[in-house]
Amino acid sequence: MKFPADLSAKTQAAMREVAETYILPRYKKLAEGDVKSKSHPNDLVTIADVESEHALTRMLPDFLPGSRVVGEEAVAADAKVLDSLAGSDPVWIVDPIDGTANFVKGEASFAVMIALVQSGETLAGWIHDPVINRTLWAEKGAGAWLTVGQTTVPVKMPAPPSDNLHDLTAGIYNRGFKSLVGKFHRVTRIGSAAHDYWSLSDGRMHVLCFSRMRPWDHAAGVLICAEAGGYSCMLSGKPYAPALADQVGIVSAPSRHIWEIVVNAKS
Repeated sequence: MKFPADLSAKTQAAMREVAETYILPRYKKLAEGDVKSKSHPNDLVTIADVESEHALTRMLPDFLPGSRVVGEEAVAADAKVLDSLAGSDPVWIVDPIDGTANFVKGEASFAVMIALVQSGETLAGWIHDPVINRTLWAEKGAGAWLTVGQTTVPVKMPAPPSDNLHDLTAGIYNRGFKSLVGKFHRVTRIGSAAHDYWSLSDGRMHVLCFSRMRPWDHAAGVLICAEAGGYSCMLSGKPYAPALADQVGIVSAPSRHIWEIVVNAKS
């Protein structure tokens, strides 16, 4: 698919606008009634999530005629919205605030995530950090990039200290890897897939293990890390794709070699 030349710039501008209009004004200032629970008490949604997703749902299709939007909150209201991922039309996958629980607690580890998918393939992904006002993004086959202000620089995942688990930092969100917790140098849980994948792309994290495979949590991050030089694969052995039916978990690492070490150590 051929992108309009200004597609990424427009998407980043929309993310910044939405963050400045709907998210940052409520950061550490949520009022009573601004936070609700969805499927369980820890599955939170705020008025900032809802308003941000509505705004992006209005804006994004204008950047790419014929495209549609699949948003986290829209799917929460109607699961059939996910069916759009199986079609041939371009689809924007939107997580208006990834790390909502952190946002509610006044912690800075939250972000806006968007991925562009067509025919089951992720073609572009963006992660915008509203607090620092920077955007990590990638286009398939064109590398990963970091934009801060007017400056954009390429992102290349640093080589890990070694291939020994004792030298690596991991984010483990999959109980199947619980036995490995003591084998890593450090295990951390940021509580935001956006910041987990960002940490992997710049070398602060070396291994990510997830079980919950909601497309808005992973489509952008997996592509960005791949374009930065990393490796991700489903535990089923299939490459990641947002619409796969047998998504039992995923592991991401700086290389296939380290991915294999981690998965084999679990076994």
